[in-house]
Amino acid sequence: MNKLLLLLILLPQLLVAQVVNTATMDTSDYAVKGKFTVEGYIDGYYAYNFNKPSKGDQPYLVSMARHNEMNINLAFVDLKYSSSRVRARIVPGFGTFINSNYAAEDGTLKNFIEANAGYRLFKNKNVWIDAGVLGSPYTNESAISKDHLAYTRSLAAEFVPYYLSGMKLTIPAGSSLNVGIYLFNGWQQIRDQNSCKSVGTQLEWRPNDNVLLNWNTFTGRERTSADSLEGLRIFTDIYLIYQRGRWSFTSSFYAGQQNTPIDQRNWWQGNLITRYQINTITSLSARVEYFSDERGVVSIPLNMQEGFRTLGASLGMNIQPDANFLFRTEIRHFSSGKNVFERDNTFVNTSTTATVSFCAWF
Repeated sequence: MNKLLLLLILLPQLLVAQVVNTATMDTSDYAVKGKFTVEGYIDGYYAYNFNKPSKGDQPYLVSMARHNEMNINLAFVDLKYSSSRVRARIVPGFGTFINSNYAAEDGTLKNFIEANAGYRLFKNKNVWIDAGVLGSPYTNESAISKDHLAYTRSLAAEFVPYYLSGMKLTIPAGSSLNVGIYLFNGWQQIRDQNSCKSVGTQLEWRPNDNVLLNWNTFTGRERTSADSLEGLRIFTDIYLIYQRGRWSFTSSFYAGQQNTPIDQRNWWQGNLITRYQINTITSLSARVEYFSDERGVVSIPLNMQEGFRTLGASLGMNIQPDANFLFRTEIRHFSSGKNVFERDNTFVNTSTTATVSFCAWF
């Protein structure tokens, strides 16, 4: 009986629900109009990195980043209000993801996953302007693990903004195309680092209920992560999300260029993630990815002489015995042609991590 009830809950989503843009943290789209709502989320995990990082932090990761600890990756309370012309949202968050990803922010700013307000500019047109701390459109993964095919975040997502501080103008350009225009402080910055503003664009195309194609751009002056050299950064990413029946797929590709006073640097990545729904409760997930940032534009290589590039793969099982609870396991392996990881105080070319997690929401 319990399995039948869960099937009745999940089957409509598997077969007919419109695919959601999992790049954004919020997938409910302020569905309740003219009402204040409270939601909550907790994502706990245990990760064991077989390289045994000496400081307990898994290299190159901000999500599920602690080694050999039972910990909370992300927990938050989501406060939302929406009416026909006004919407507002405050999402204070906590966990190891916040500790790692918001390390550059000051004081209480570290705990704002989102904090923004929006106004619908025209009564009969769905054109919105939102301002504050906003979710980022870049890549096909946000910080919210329950919305994603694989539990851990791809390297793609770990090295682009998870959040932006500024303004967004959203314009529908037909029944299947939405346009987003951003003006913000910079590359994942609430506190402006250099007083220069950045611009971004987003095109989200939904040709049918099973497919979403998204293209984003970024232009702004930024400092490189490895040596803090400032210059113009140009970045673009494109991703596809597909869902039909028991199968779900998503793939992301991006490339960036950073000009500095002494040189020009490039970085890029590509990934493919899939999930197969075995039955109403159990599914399997798999991912392959490649990431290259040899000059330290957005990453800080452990071995500066080698830079950072790696091929990665993961395999996981997802068990959802209840509509609001998800248990997941995952094994993830990285391999590089260079010694870019650390083990026993020496540099090696592989890294393997096993992770178990639980996630609940209301």
